[in-house]
Amino acid sequence: MTDAAAAPGEATPPGVRVRSVRPLRGPSLWGTRPVAACDVDIGAPLATQPPAAIPGLADRLSAALPGLSVAADVDAAPAAAWAQLVGDVSIALQSLVGRPVTFTRVFPGVGSDLPQVAVGYVEDEVGVESLYEAAALVTRCLRGEPAEADRAVALLREAYLRTHPGPTAWVLMEEARRRGIPVRRFPGETVVQLGLGRTLRRLDSATTDFTSVIATDITSHKQRTKAVLARNGLPVPRGDVATSIDRALEIADDLGYPVLVKPLSANDGRGISGRLDGPEHLRLAWSAAAAEHPTVVVEPFVDGRDHRVLVVNGRVVAVAERVPAHVVGDGARTIRELAEAVNRDPRRDPHDPVAPLVPLPLDDATMRYLEREGRTLESVPAAGERVQLRGTANISTGGTSVDRTDQIHRRNAALCILAAGAVGLDVAGIDVLTPDISVPFDANGARVIEVNASPGIRMHTDPDEGTPRDAAGAILDGLYPPGAPVTIPLIAITGTNGKTTTTRLIAHLFRRTGAEVGYTTTDGIYFGDDLLMEGDFTGPFAAGVVLSHPQVDVAVIETARGGILRGGLGYEACDVGVVLNVSADHLGLRGIHTVEDLARVKAVIPSVVKPAGFAVLNADDPLVLRMREGTPGTVVLTSIVGEAHAPVAEHLARGGMAAVVEEDGGVEWLVIRRGRRSGDGDGGAGGERIPVIPVNDVPLAMGGAARFQLGNLLAAIAAAHVQGIAPHAIAEGLRTFIPSGTATPGRMNVIRSARGTVVIDYAHNPAAVRGLMDFVTRMEAGRRIGVVTMPGDRRDDDLRELGQIVSVLDYVVVKEHEHYRRGRPPGEVARMIGEGLEAGGLGADRREEVFPEPEAVARALEIMRPGDVVVILADDVPDVLAQVQPLMSDDTPGGEAAT
Repeated sequence: MTDAAAAPGEATPPGVRVRSVRPLRGPSLWGTRPVAACDVDIGAPLATQPPAAIPGLADRLSAALPGLSVAADVDAAPAAAWAQLVGDVSIALQSLVGRPVTFTRVFPGVGSDLPQVAVGYVEDEVGVESLYEAAALVTRCLRGEPAEADRAVALLREAYLRTHPGPTAWVLMEEARRRGIPVRRFPGETVVQLGLGRTLRRLDSATTDFTSVIATDITSHKQRTKAVLARNGLPVPRGDVATSIDRALEIADDLGYPVLVKPLSANDGRGISGRLDGPEHLRLAWSAAAAEHPTVVVEPFVDGRDHRVLVVNGRVVAVAERVPAHVVGDGARTIRELAEAVNRDPRRDPHDPVAPLVPLPLDDATMRYLEREGRTLESVPAAGERVQLRGTANISTGGTSVDRTDQIHRRNAALCILAAGAVGLDVAGIDVLTPDISVPFDANGARVIEVNASPGIRMHTDPDEGTPRDAAGAILDGLYPPGAPVTIPLIAITGTNGKTTTTRLIAHLFRRTGAEVGYTTTDGIYFGDDLLMEGDFTGPFAAGVVLSHPQVDVAVIETARGGILRGGLGYEACDVGVVLNVSADHLGLRGIHTVEDLARVKAVIPSVVKPAGFAVLNADDPLVLRMREGTPGTVVLTSIVGEAHAPVAEHLARGGMAAVVEEDGGVEWLVIRRGRRSGDGDGGAGGERIPVIPVNDVPLAMGGAARFQLGNLLAAIAAAHVQGIAPHAIAEGLRTFIPSGTATPGRMNVIRSARGTVVIDYAHNPAAVRGLMDFVTRMEAGRRIGVVTMPGDRRDDDLRELGQIVSVLDYVVVKEHEHYRRGRPPGEVARMIGEGLEAGGLGADRREEVFPEPEAVARALEIMRPGDVVVILADDVPDVLAQVQPLMSDDTPGGEAAT
């Protein structure tokens, strides 16, 4: 929506616009339900006036949307009040579509940020468009323009009908969710994904990924289907095909009337004529059949009731008698009036894609059928007289169904199973015309008319009469036999620092068990040893790639704040949710201004842990520890402080589990602790202690010098342990995880040679740099030289803080990378870091500025002397590694790239 143009010299008319409208399909900062979120821009004219202060606005809105109220608080923050109004109008519009939602929430803008609003929705497109339409409607009311809601409601209803799954797909999805099977559906697609990774299966209505393409090809050709059935001894009607009316008349003469015609290939009963008693009727029916397919089948008309037999994986699971669309006269009303009365039944709601019945048709096909019967829509049937509106009994043309599952003769059931097997369908709808389904076919002249791939199942799950049948369950049993796994373990890792290292480490531990592991990191998407896509993949797209890979046994998903804010999670739930830490990073972006705001984003991960899953939380971080109150799963704490940390001690006393660092005989160990509940015989003391591995035996810990890695190690140990990996296997995995430029690029890569030591790390926020400096200062060194920078989208205070943190070094080269200035002018990042260095006591004689990263790295290596340590905060990690390796090895044939 764009504002109306103002006349020259006039101010732009007031208006409301929505920006950055996006559907968040998975759990997000807004909650676990899908929402559509946006920024709300009210412009300067409305910046000081809440909606309640605008004369006449409330009246115009309530006229357009009866029942909508505008908050009367004129003292409310204007921007937030306008955002709330947009959300309320969106909810009202969706309710008028017939799918009411109630969720709406506003995040007020801070500083220059626009306020944000999120609303629930039933379909992506409906949620997104409802926000645009809401803003447009509010703007029209503001300007006194016509503001009817009918057009918006019609548009949203059309979007809903276009995008919502049909009744068969919906029933299958709901049954899958009831069974705990993950369900993933993508906008604009009819295919639904069930399960994750190796358990992945696909459905398109009742077509499964086991459905044979050959079988569907056979059943799409009605004449070929009859030939296959006839070869297998099934009773089928005679007949032939025609491509012209003249040929059709010849076939009908040979067969003898009555006959029927139907397209060679069509669905939902389209083009099927019903009974034709003479050439004139055939001529009338020809055009409808030929419009669906140029080749038309001409067959003898078979008397009998229309039955659909549902066969799933060689078993008859449901039988329905289909009754053609009809009305019953009352001697007073016309056929049209009777049909309109029937159509007021909510079960025939045309605006509900999952309604079990469709409206009785009052279209040209109905009028042609009535004309052949000597009636019109204005005819008045006698009281009790039944008048058919169609010659076929399809549910899609207004028919109803009566359950006959318990009445089918055993021999008939066996023949229907044979029919499904003859064409090769796993899920088949067998159409049979017979006077009585309880009588053997060969005893009453029954005929098998068609075999249908992807049959509709609503006639079985919601019959008009009789017992509902679990058709959806039978189909899902074919995909997931009882006892078969329906998902794979999903481990999600978040935090400010250490995510990528922990993700890689957990993936390594699982791979050593023989599992095929898919994982996502800031470096790329991986399957086993293979890099599938390179780049920062820590959002919902990357999760979807891994979870859709049919060979993945375990998914390990690094989940960053940006992905959660932009699109929500790419999964509904996880088995293990790991939160490593929360510290200042990317503050001031996307409405996240404080560390507490950032913690709320990270807390989305433990909030979606399954009730039978585990939330692994860092007890040494108060913001992370607080997340234990918001998870459905079992809490596992980690702590470098260990059992002496009060929250850990209390957790163990309650019978909880923890992974901690403990000293034993002067040696630090990584240990799993399981507490014993009070009342178990020792007042809550004791419990189980499982030593995993000494810290000095773990390459990632750098002999204990890399203290910040201990938290990552504990989290990985806990995640592996709760997923059943034995302690000895975890220990061996930790011993064999060698950090390097290949295994963990940019994560504390240490290259040693006679020239000295180079440490390369991607640390990009104060907390990460502080941990890195702690490690560097523990290393033996002649001098400690730094090559430092920080992306320009960090706050000024963050840049200055970086300078103060690295001022513990002996010499610093400040660099800038042109791609990471993020809108700042050249030199500004370096200047602010320099201010921090000055405040930290590192004078101008001990620092310099060299902006391009390669030149800055070269300068540090140039001034390095044997025994020195150079620490590089790398932007382009692969390029820096490629630059440093040969320089370090040239002088030292025996030099090595270690840890």
